[in-house]
Amino acid sequence: HVQLVESGGGSVQPGGSLRLSCAASGAVRCMGWFCQAPGNEREGVATMYTGGRATYYADSVKGRFTVSHDSAGNILYLQMHSLKPEDTAMYYCAARSTYDCPPSPGGYKDWGQGTQVTVS
Repeated sequence: HVQLVESGGGSVQPGGSLRLSCAASGAVRCMGWFCQAPGNEREGVATMYTGGRATYYADSVKGRFTVSHDSAGNILYLQMHSLKPEDTAMYYCAARSTYDCPPSPGGYKDWGQGTQVTVS
């Protein structure tokens, strides 16, 4: 299994920005960000091939969030702009070793511990 460690969450006012980071301990081919608000199911935010292109953005974040990957450090980022109160959730990083990047959390076995994002 690959260990994933997220960081960068916090509290921000509406319209603000945050950048989440996820450091991976081993080689992976697909990584993604997922979020879970209290009482809701975990859902996909953005996924991408490592060292390549993004494969999925949730409609609610298109144009506001950007996912990227630093191959040298094997770190996945989520740059979040124009944050809204409805973005408030625990954000999790996930990874898999295959070249398909499903937008649903059920397709991933390796998960980080999560980082809280609060917009208010």
